Amino acid sequence: MKQESGRSMIEMMGVLAIMGVITVGAIAAISSAMNMQKRNEVNDEVLQMVTQVRQMFTEYDDYSNINNATIFGAIGMTNQNPYGGTYEISVNPSNARQFVISINGLSKSDCEYFITKGWDGSVGYEMSGRTQSGASGSCDKDNGENVVQITYGE
Repeated sequence: MKQESGRSMIEMMGVLAIMGVITVGAIAAISSAMNMQKRNEVNDEVLQMVTQVRQMFTEYDDYSNINNATIFGAIGMTNQNPYGGTYEISVNPSNARQFVISINGLSKSDCEYFITKGWDGSVGYEMSGRTQSGASGSCDKDNGENVVQITYGE
């Protein structure tokens, strides 16, 4: 009798099953990292918008001259956000000394994240003694239809 060595079909199936589990774990980790990258990008872009708008309007007593159509060109960035939606900058209709940044096109989970995030320098965050997020909005719409508003100013 010849003695044969090699791998059996069962051993190969075991190796493939292990590789499948590792692949699923890697895909989940990559997806989570990509989502966190988008959230960080939105945070950075909002901070950039706030800084630029405040800089542009330092000589005025209020933000009533904000024009969403031209503001993004003036600050050198696009109004597109990483989620496929847009940013909007507008004057607060109840207080011209405040402006509102809206983040449009969010999924439910991302909307909930941005509403609960502490937005440093926002009116609501600072007035609450840094205990509330400073953002508002409703996260009960279908994915890609939720909006978060953050108010800045005095």
